[in-house]
Amino acid sequence: MDYSREIELKGHIIDSGIMTKVFDAIMDMGGSFEITVFDIGKKKQDESYARILVSADEETQLTEILSVLHRLGARPPVIEDVTLAAAEADRVVPQGFYSTTNHPTMVKYGGEWIRVEAIEMDCLIVVVPGDMRAICTPMSKLKVGDCVVMGDAGVRVEPPQRPRKVSTFEFMHGTVSSERPSETVIRQIAEEMRCLKDRGGKIGIVGGPAIIHTRAAPALAQIIREGYVDVLFAGNALATHDIEYNLFGTSLGMNLDSGTLAAGGHKNHIYAISEVIRAGSIRNAVDKGVIKKGIMYECIKNDVPFVLAGSIRDDGPLPDVITDVMEAQDRMREYLQDLDMVIMIGTLLHSVAVGNCLPSYVKTICVDINPASVTKLMDRGTMQAIGVVSDAGTFLPMLAKYLGE
Repeated sequence: MDYSREIELKGHIIDSGIMTKVFDAIMDMGGSFEITVFDIGKKKQDESYARILVSADEETQLTEILSVLHRLGARPPVIEDVTLAAAEADRVVPQGFYSTTNHPTMVKYGGEWIRVEAIEMDCLIVVVPGDMRAICTPMSKLKVGDCVVMGDAGVRVEPPQRPRKVSTFEFMHGTVSSERPSETVIRQIAEEMRCLKDRGGKIGIVGGPAIIHTRAAPALAQIIREGYVDVLFAGNALATHDIEYNLFGTSLGMNLDSGTLAAGGHKNHIYAISEVIRAGSIRNAVDKGVIKKGIMYECIKNDVPFVLAGSIRDDGPLPDVITDVMEAQDRMREYLQDLDMVIMIGTLLHSVAVGNCLPSYVKTICVDINPASVTKLMDRGTMQAIGVVSDAGTFLPMLAKYLGE
């Protein structure tokens, strides 16, 4: 083959499967490789090092292969500074800009490595030369004149690596199986949550209305009350049906205690929204005694912030719902960067939205009765997610039970 380039890999590249992914990518894209150096770590905590000569028939083919390998953590032995280009207008990206992964990333500028702040997938990197800062910037926030990183040169990606000695929880990352014993997994998640909170970590919940429909709302309210939730991400539906349930005992007009349709119950969620609008906000409704229990009640009483992002299908919506999607994104990002764990329950679209803003080092659990929903989240880039195939009505009460122990 006529075109070749050396790359190097360093870290727990065997135990994490990175070496295998690199070889597969090269061969799948029609290239070839030769291992020129391979030093294997002798002990469990030791890192390995490999230098690989990658070859291809065409220069463009080699460039494409190297771009894929870059996202797996491969880098050239000698790294030059990044190339920058100024944005010509607000939200207009320069041709050939570098598109981020959700892995921790560094850029080399002025001969120094700078860690990229607020990393998430599918964004740009803007370097602030005077401050020696590199900031992950969504397209919507790009301003004219911003110094944008171009291409892969001078960019280093650090994908999650798994040393040989890990907890069962960490070993399960990036997996989904309907045959895995859910009770064992839920117990392990509870243990991880307790350990995380003991060392000052933060946990976020992404919730859908299925939590209410399956009668899991009291369990989530208990988990919030006991201090295991630091922020709640949801839409109009979860908050509306939580309030409907606590005002009328129904969810979507169904009596949850008896499983029967309530007479005229299809109007109850509208009444619930109207009562909150009359009060002015969810907080005012709690303070005035209109809402006396439930998920939103516990958020207010325990000073747990929530971000309710609206959609085109919303009734009302509640006055706390953010109907501008870009504003909702900004509010979500305010809380996501400080989180150590996110649990997503019964809401595919909201889970994908939050997952797309999460760094890959955040422990992510996706709970859904449909295995395809969990797989879709991982297919859209949230590869660190653990998939738990369970409905909210089983998962949350059991989680609350093990957290109580």
